Amino acid sequence: MVNVNKARMKAQDARRLSDMHQMQIALNFYYDSFGRYPASDGAGIFGYDTSGTPVGAPSFLTPLVSNNFLPAHLLDPITNNEFGNYVYYRYSAGYYGCTKAFYVLAVRDMETSNNPHQSSPGWSCPLQNWQDQFDWVTGEFE
Repeated sequence: MVNVNKARMKAQDARRLSDMHQMQIALNFYYDSFGRYPASDGAGIFGYDTSGTPVGAPSFLTPLVSNNFLPAHLLDPITNNEFGNYVYYRYSAGYYGCTKAFYVLAVRDMETSNNPHQSSPGWSCPLQNWQDQFDWVTGEFE
């Protein structure tokens, strides 16, 4: 039973990594089309936009789906609720010592690792390191 649970957790983390990859590609398509990354409303938990917003409420994925950069909203295999395990925020230039606008895209909890996950690329500005907050995180400057 233990081996089955470990295999299930690894499969769910693999899906999370695949979802992050798809979101990054969609964010790049959005940037190429509009010259900026999608805005954040900060209405999610702890001020981040989450993928698991209540049904019908917009999330950071909404503009990616509505512009056909993603086929559908990608939700965490376990936390498909309003607290979502996937988070996003677009910061304006000047935040945390970064001179350009940028986004942070992250997974709060990966089941097979402690913070950070071994495949996390990490993201930081001179005054903030997001790797300390999330198991997997990346970002991109505009």
